[in-house]
Amino acid sequence: MSQTKRQLHLGLFLFATGYHPAGWRLPEARTDGAFDPGFLHSTIRSLEKAKFDFFFLGDALASSADMQHQFPSQMVRLEPFTMIANLAAVTENIGLIVTANTTYAEPYHIARLTASLDYLSGGRTAWNIVTGADARAALNFSREKHWDNEKRYDYADEFVGVVKQLWDTWEDEAFVRDKESGVFVDGSKVHAINHVGEHFSVKGPLNVARPPQGQLPLLSAGTSERSQELGARFSNVIFTGQIVIDAAKKFYAGIKAKTAKYGRSPEELFIMPGLVPLVGVTEEAARAKYVELSELLVTNFDLGPLSARIGIDLSGYSLDDPLPELEQSSLPIEEVRSLVRLAQRASGKEELTVRELFYYFSATARGHLLIVGDPEQIADQIEEWFVQEACDGFNICPPYMPGGLDLFLEHVVPVLQRRGLFRTEYEGSTFRSHFGLERPANQFAKQGALQES
Repeated sequence: MSQTKRQLHLGLFLFATGYHPAGWRLPEARTDGAFDPGFLHSTIRSLEKAKFDFFFLGDALASSADMQHQFPSQMVRLEPFTMIANLAAVTENIGLIVTANTTYAEPYHIARLTASLDYLSGGRTAWNIVTGADARAALNFSREKHWDNEKRYDYADEFVGVVKQLWDTWEDEAFVRDKESGVFVDGSKVHAINHVGEHFSVKGPLNVARPPQGQLPLLSAGTSERSQELGARFSNVIFTGQIVIDAAKKFYAGIKAKTAKYGRSPEELFIMPGLVPLVGVTEEAARAKYVELSELLVTNFDLGPLSARIGIDLSGYSLDDPLPELEQSSLPIEEVRSLVRLAQRASGKEELTVRELFYYFSATARGHLLIVGDPEQIADQIEEWFVQEACDGFNICPPYMPGGLDLFLEHVVPVLQRRGLFRTEYEGSTFRSHFGLERPANQFAKQGALQES
């Protein structure tokens, strides 16, 4: 690790219509940005100007029209490898994260695609490893059902190990390219991996030279025990959905403690929860936008999921009734109070109605923290999480686009920079350099050196 001073990291998680389910309905919001190269180019150039660590595009392998009121941004979108290759051509420094699902792919294909993107981006690519959470995907890939959690992660563990070997099959000095002698490649520095495992048989070598970064940084998400183990073993960045700081601190400490058994340092792993910052130039403007978004939700006000979340049956309450006494909850009371406190903070009200709690719950049901305020207030909450080691930074999910992002870049980032929390210039031009990660030695060259010593 070359980085000595702990530094806040910021990335964009692209929700082209905004993270808030009603974000696209604002008069000023874009509804078609997901398929507009001009919009995408403008977005990533703004991020690069603000010195963001990365641009991140998630992915899913199934869709349906009934997602439109809860998850419109993820219903339809461009294929990640194609899109990231396009964005690499119009940027110079910002990191680029591509998502690939191990459950429906082959290691050789992913190794080849990711290594190629690392060349095209000048060493700025990282791979977000997913195993798939949508059971409908199986029906799109000639399978009757989606594998269970254990099988998906067994498959992913072996998958990632094979990809990492394939990236190293050509040593950095393998290409001689000597015109006089006619020797183009030193064959002793090219390696077959001869992998035979439970799920894969892969001979190698890869037909792409070792990536510029040597090993691409790896990212993963999830809070299950298997996902945490995969992250502790392989990942450089873990995306997580935490909305309560105490739970986030516990997750942060727990996952970092797991790295030791894989021979890794906690400083090689960065924890970045999702954050939905609803920024206003003033606090009043931010709260007004929050109310506007809430009232634009398309919903039948089904209180069942909210009732389950707070452990109180709300079916007998009117939407405009005050919240019932939380002590009635069948759940641990602090879990319930934490959600209510966040809703109070977002709305700026101490006394909430059932409707107002429903609005906040609907905006955060996918797991990321929504905060509302002026630039200083937003920066205060970011700093609190960072300093208390609840995170190493945030995956920013603007509630609407492009204005929700523009306000964050124009008003919050400068506050973080003035406080000395966030960079004012890039210190390098690769993904690894943004996180202070050194370029690793080639595992096959390292083995050879150990055998010769």
